[in-house]
Amino acid sequence: MTNPNEIMPGVIFYAYLSTGRRERVGFLAHNTLVLQVSGQFTLETAVQKISMRRGEMLLIRKNQLGQITKTPLPDEDYETIVISLQEELLRKIALEEQVAVRQKYAGPPNVLIPANDFLKGYFQSVIPYVRNPAEKIPNDVGLLKVKEAVKLLLHTMPQLGDLLFDFSEPHKIDLEKFMISHFQYNIPVHEFADLTGRSLAGFKRDFQKIFGMAPRQWLQEKRLLEARKLIEKQKRSSDIYLDLGFESLSHFSSSFKKKFGKAPSEWL
Repeated sequence: MTNPNEIMPGVIFYAYLSTGRRERVGFLAHNTLVLQVSGQFTLETAVQKISMRRGEMLLIRKNQLGQITKTPLPDEDYETIVISLQEELLRKIALEEQVAVRQKYAGPPNVLIPANDFLKGYFQSVIPYVRNPAEKIPNDVGLLKVKEAVKLLLHTMPQLGDLLFDFSEPHKIDLEKFMISHFQYNIPVHEFADLTGRSLAGFKRDFQKIFGMAPRQWLQEKRLLEARKLIEKQKRSSDIYLDLGFESLSHFSSSFKKKFGKAPSEWL
């Protein structure tokens, strides 16, 4: 089976694994509801680390950087259903339901949803679609399932309306603090600009003022210095690159040797 499998293209996905996998997701662009069928799902961002197991649900806020770890458990493979709550659909729901954001959302960006009979029933109603991947959900049915998910979330936790229906643009944030906390994510520079509430030109201009060099150059330098620190501290080098945003082991090794004169394995 393809992993992840699109049950409804771009909206509903199903992931299955029999062995563990860690993925640096990078930019989480859309509000997302994750339904854990089995195994363990862990999301780690700069401000939160959340894990969940069978039968649990997590709402992930849009415009974040994060890493996901997918872990099968003893006698239990990893299965997850992911529903992308994209802004266009949320805008339609807000219009249909005459929803208005009451105030700026100030809660945690990622929220474990407490179980109740309604959400359990919804959970069970989605599973047949993923158990039969050849039977694609018709678009109109798929959209109804997404709308149902949103309404049940609001029924369970009304305050989530301020999270789901916040259509404001990202505000300009502290660029230096943000980059020092998120340099390890391998995403394009223009996405760093979006996340800090700047145009690409404004981001590059502010970045040069703060760090005295271009973003790509700073990111390379920062990641290599952090790699050396981790190698010296942990006495290992084989998987350091996975945590620091390098595209591959070969890219990491060649960049490290060019910077420090020795390959990572020779630094131990």
